[in-house]
Amino acid sequence: MRAIQIKEHGGPEVLRPVQLPDPVPGPGEALVRLSAIGVNFVDIYGRRGWYPTPLPWIPGAEGAGEVVAVGEGVSEVRVGERVAFAMAQHAYAELVAVPAWRLVPVPPALTDRQAAAAMLQGMTAHYLTHQTYPVRPGDKVVIHAGAGGVGLLLIQMAKRLGATVFTTVSTPEKAELARQAGADHVILYTQEDFAQVVREATGGQGVQVVYDAVGQATFDQSLSCLGSRGYLVLYGQASGPVPPLALDRLAQRSLFVTRPSLNHYTETRPMLLERAHAVLTDVAQGRLTLRIFETLPLEEAETAHRHLEGRASTGKILLTP
Repeated sequence: MRAIQIKEHGGPEVLRPVQLPDPVPGPGEALVRLSAIGVNFVDIYGRRGWYPTPLPWIPGAEGAGEVVAVGEGVSEVRVGERVAFAMAQHAYAELVAVPAWRLVPVPPALTDRQAAAAMLQGMTAHYLTHQTYPVRPGDKVVIHAGAGGVGLLLIQMAKRLGATVFTTVSTPEKAELARQAGADHVILYTQEDFAQVVREATGGQGVQVVYDAVGQATFDQSLSCLGSRGYLVLYGQASGPVPPLALDRLAQRSLFVTRPSLNHYTETRPMLLERAHAVLTDVAQGRLTLRIFETLPLEEAETAHRHLEGRASTGKILLTP
């Protein structure tokens, strides 16, 4: 099969097309022939070496396609079924062996590309707004990277739950996308101090929650946006890891900081199916709008990473074998 592999950690240039033997599904696994592969920051973290990855390594945690074989003891899926997954391994390939319990059926109304675009980012936005900090009517929230794949979905979900949404973006073009998604206040962080804008707009009261995937570059100002008993939900670190935090800083307003992971919000099959069903159904029925920024051939994974890291993308990037 064709795949993308890295043999050393580093920049996008370490992503190399290779030919490898087809994987064979082991007990509890299903072999999926992929038609769409999601590109996510977690792939970049692994490529950089921020997350431990044994080398050589095939990146990729998300995809959709058809089950072509199953291993011993598999009852969750069957050969010929269209499925999607997130938080698996080695998806930058034509074929991938996935633990069968992680596979979810793709609704007939959705294409494989839509399913691959919705799984990881859609379920992330869902657990962040429904469980990590459950957004309530009247809440004020800050969403960083509002024109990114997760950001656009977070805006839509937070608005449906009744929040007033502040979001940060880097360009006027991205600002328009965030407004179209429903954001109430769009802040060009390249031109304005977002924390000052938020404090002034809230009369100094701050917001109930900040959803932050940027990390090092925004962390301190994100904290300063929070009102009493506010939550800083740090779900990514695109600009780099956050330095150690002196917990005394939280005492000034009894603040909460959490660093969640999708794995812990989909750690059983019932949890996974419930969350995936909610997201995929919303997409299928038009309540949640996906934005697919670009679809590239598998061999152009390096380009995909450069676009994502360079903040050139708005929405989802997909690879196709």
